[in-house]
Amino acid sequence: MALDTETRNQLIDTVRRFVRDVCVPIEAKVAEEDRVPDAVIAQMRELGLFGLSIPEEFGGLGLSMEEEVLVAMELGHTSPAFRSVIGTNVGIGSQGVVMFGTDAQRREWLPKLATGETVASFCLTEPDAGSDAASLKTTAIRDSDHYVVNGTKRFITNANRAGMFTLMARSDPLKKGAGGISAFIVPADTKGISVGKPEKKMGQQGAHICDVVFENARVPAHLRLGAEGEGFKVAMQVLDRGRLHISGVCVGVAERLIGEAVNYAREREQFGQRIGDFQLVQAMLADSQTETYAAKSMVLDAAKKRDAGQNVTMESACAKYYASEMVGRVADRAVQIFGGAGYVADYGIERFYRDVRIFRIYEGTSQVQQLVIARNLLKGE
Repeated sequence: MALDTETRNQLIDTVRRFVRDVCVPIEAKVAEEDRVPDAVIAQMRELGLFGLSIPEEFGGLGLSMEEEVLVAMELGHTSPAFRSVIGTNVGIGSQGVVMFGTDAQRREWLPKLATGETVASFCLTEPDAGSDAASLKTTAIRDSDHYVVNGTKRFITNANRAGMFTLMARSDPLKKGAGGISAFIVPADTKGISVGKPEKKMGQQGAHICDVVFENARVPAHLRLGAEGEGFKVAMQVLDRGRLHISGVCVGVAERLIGEAVNYAREREQFGQRIGDFQLVQAMLADSQTETYAAKSMVLDAAKKRDAGQNVTMESACAKYYASEMVGRVADRAVQIFGGAGYVADYGIERFYRDVRIFRIYEGTSQVQQLVIARNLLKGE
């Protein structure tokens, strides 16, 4: 159920102040130390940010899709590492349980995810299976009342903090493609699971990704999500929502970058006048504002359609494709407007330039979004 207008505005204003007063001042420190302070994470818990998309009956805020993307846009006004702390609980880590979990699974896991007591991670990508998710090799073989899991998952966000994994694994090795995949809730303390060291990345320092290795890990059969063989369906429906959330974050980052570029263009002087008075700089600002407005309109339209019960697989792919590509162009123009200052670390623009590059890759690359869009068009959906 959607919030009333006053409550929604209060929530957005609270998140905006948290971003401005708490997160923005320590962006450089988080990047340098590669960690978000525990005190900030505690504030995120207090604000209910871990439970944005989890139903109220399980302790979450139960936001509509439209409300969630509006909050995501506010979170985008600071380094993406902060949003990443809560991102898996809000999106791909929890939504499989929300959408496909039994009553017992929801009662056990969702309250802990909503408060941030437990962090969830989504285990889909593998060394040989990224965009081609249907070719994953990790197996989950039924053995009486358990499944025995073997395989390696790669680039798993928040794996080193996770208390549970939403795992995609092949339960029928003889069935190739999507049909042999099942989804599972796997407690992180299950014997046979090991988590690798955080990877060194191009950007988003403070957000961590790790390998997760399963060696004869025994997962109780009652922790399977949905029917056997429905794992790919679970993953795709979860990603529909996740792609809209990421699209909202892209809009927020673009708005932050435009604000920084405008302020700099007002203050920086060359050839005896503000660089903002030069038409070529104005053109870059105008292009960035226009594209950001277009992306924002797309995201909100798709979110409203999803809230109305419509299938938005194509619309969410369109939004993710356009918004993630858009924020890359906006970041590039921001560096150009700042000139040499945009290339050095002092202003933070080069950090955002690196941070936004991943948006075109995770939760489905731009090329995968193109395929999703085209296939839906050709199917007439």
